[in-house]
Amino acid sequence: MSRLIGLGLLLVGLLYPFAVYYGTEHFAPWQFGLLLASLWLLRALTGPRRPGSGWMAGVALVFCLLLAWFDNPQLLRWYPSLVSIFMLALFGLSLKYGPPMVERLARLSDPHLPEKAIAYTRQVTVVWSGFFLCNGLLAAALTLWAPLSWWTLYNGLIAYGLMGLLFAVEWLIRQRVRGRV
Repeated sequence: MSRLIGLGLLLVGLLYPFAVYYGTEHFAPWQFGLLLASLWLLRALTGPRRPGSGWMAGVALVFCLLLAWFDNPQLLRWYPSLVSIFMLALFGLSLKYGPPMVERLARLSDPHLPEKAIAYTRQVTVVWSGFFLCNGLLAAALTLWAPLSWWTLYNGLIAYGLMGLLFAVEWLIRQRVRGRV
């Protein structure tokens, strides 16, 4: 059940900009807020207890309840910025309290990482933290000053394209680094 809820949140996150763009003609912001709140609440109640999951769910619930309470379409556009803040917090705090997020992910496939690989994963975590910072700031700027169509284009397509590009570039660099080890 928890995986299904996580998948639901992922799909909502991916489709959210398009739902806002096309859905605001048919649905009120409070309805978006209640749908998001229900998914975050279900995740908080059924999801695994991981560091950061509780405060993230709490902040997301507060955001969703404010969205439902104020019923303001402008608030709908802040959700991608909120998600970027969450990701920045997860990656950035992992640098301080360790192990870095990318190291955790790398250890899923190779539990015995060499020291060079650990240093590399730390650098990649820094890069991802920078990406989420820039992504969140750009999403916020588009929320404040751009038309809805620009906001939708960036948050629904361009941001994911940039993430894919960053994944691809990092994978290519990792292959070169592995070849030298």
